Amino acid sequence: MSLIIGVNAYHGDSAACIVRDGQLIAAAEEERFRRVKHWAGFPTKAIEYCLEEAGCDIGDVTDIAVNQDPQANRFKKIQYVLSHPPSPMMLWDRYKNKIARANIDDELTRNGLGGFHGKIHQIEHHLSHLSSAYYVSGFDHALAVSIDGFGDFASTAWGVGKGSNLSTRGRIYFPHSLGAFYQAITQWLGFPNYGDEYKVMGLAPYGSPKYLNKMREVVLCKPNGEFELNLHYFLHQSEKISHTWQGGAPAFSNLYSNHLSELLGPARTPNEPLTQFHIDIASSAQAMYEEAFFNLLDALYLQYGLNSLCLAGGCAMNSVANGKILAKTSFKRLYVQSAAGDAGGAIGAAFVVSKQDFPEKDFVMDHAYWGPHFSNEQVKAVIDSHATTLSDQHCTVVLSENESDLMSNTAQSIADGKVVGWFQGQMEWGPRALGNRSILGDPRRADMKDILNLKIKRRESFRPFAPSILRDHVKDWFERDDDVPFMMQVYPIKEGKRSLVPAVCHVDGSGRLQTVYQDTNPRYHGLIEAFNKLTNVPMILNTSFNENEPVVCTPREALDCFLRTKMDKLVMGDWVISR
Repeated sequence: MSLIIGVNAYHGDSAACIVRDGQLIAAAEEERFRRVKHWAGFPTKAIEYCLEEAGCDIGDVTDIAVNQDPQANRFKKIQYVLSHPPSPMMLWDRYKNKIARANIDDELTRNGLGGFHGKIHQIEHHLSHLSSAYYVSGFDHALAVSIDGFGDFASTAWGVGKGSNLSTRGRIYFPHSLGAFYQAITQWLGFPNYGDEYKVMGLAPYGSPKYLNKMREVVLCKPNGEFELNLHYFLHQSEKISHTWQGGAPAFSNLYSNHLSELLGPARTPNEPLTQFHIDIASSAQAMYEEAFFNLLDALYLQYGLNSLCLAGGCAMNSVANGKILAKTSFKRLYVQSAAGDAGGAIGAAFVVSKQDFPEKDFVMDHAYWGPHFSNEQVKAVIDSHATTLSDQHCTVVLSENESDLMSNTAQSIADGKVVGWFQGQMEWGPRALGNRSILGDPRRADMKDILNLKIKRRESFRPFAPSILRDHVKDWFERDDDVPFMMQVYPIKEGKRSLVPAVCHVDGSGRLQTVYQDTNPRYHGLIEAFNKLTNVPMILNTSFNENEPVVCTPREALDCFLRTKMDKLVMGDWVISR
């Protein structure tokens, strides 16, 4: 038997998965257990969960696959150092990081997981990304593309998958990176936290790309599809960029140089009001990213002529650009995994190793429900432990014994304008809440965004909320009729429908949809069906179940979030708590 643990460690979104004989058994991000967003370090608790789900211990594991290889691209590193001598502090910092990541055996023992006797595999970062998309896509022949910040001295890679074989065909190396460009602009705009790029993407539709020509001074698109950064505007290539990767929230110092502020104007501070100028800069940055992105994809299509595309890497989280791929390029099919960023590299590394022993074993990731799950009895125990607080807040607690009644009553609450916490089944893999750890609302209410931000989310008003829609109804509501199970593409809502669902329609008329299927999530599908019967609207507003924290993992976290916010109803399994 082959039992492989895949790991993304010492990087943002630390995560682990377990693959048995070519089949994924479980996967989870460490942040969900540590309760620190984008937690970076060694994913001990995620590994423990995966072992428990697989019914084994660390001594049963045959292989551990890590999504990085310090030996990868060695000659490119040497060549760069000789031609662009970095600061001594930068070299020392990278040496310390290498030492810290060197011994997985020691790390396991230090964290109470000693006893591993198998083999450790170091899988190059971008090969892990390519694998994470291609090997679980269900495509038999496809182009795979990874676009990221940096990993193993490269920012971008592409390859061809055919059957069980996946080969890397090209790379773009340090210091050139679309991820670094987008992160630098995000920092300049006053969004300093790791992962804040999605805020820029959400802000961009409120502006116009007035400053695209200035962005073209920062990013150069080449005729062969590749790109370069104008390093005049960056620091990462020559100076030590302060960052924290071990045991906590990731943090970066600024990637951009003072010359970027000379080009664009003074950088915005985090507490400074957003002006139309800042909004137009966000729009221009998104436009620049898309220009370079499509320049690359067009060139790769001409070179390889493949109709199917698998996309991975941190930049694959840019759902706005993803939503334009099938319309703006010649590709006919697209697959983007639910954890497209570095967390997904854990799965990619595991499948690189798994395919060596099980080349013909097919696995398709058509859903994202690979995390912890809890029984009605476990939910009841948590409710009982909070009985006094629930009573003080005048909450009623009911066990629903009829599935149909649970669906119809919850749908009625949503239709009545209530905000509903929805905690069901296995936790989602990846950053999106996809109907198991979700907060739900009525998409027809123009004030629902304000209600959610007032009651729970307390986030920037410009950020959109997403529609979860029954798959069979996509063609009636969106301009494209595609499968989008992981909320990784943004599509235009049909013009005649936009006024019917203002809470999930962004300022540009688009929605970051999630297509919902009866066979992969029957309970969530049943809830939306019940809402459709009441309203003739086959979708509900879906946002992540959290309040400025990682998405909730356990019933206790869900109940705590319910009690400290103004949520109206919480449905955990068959238990219903109402205010």
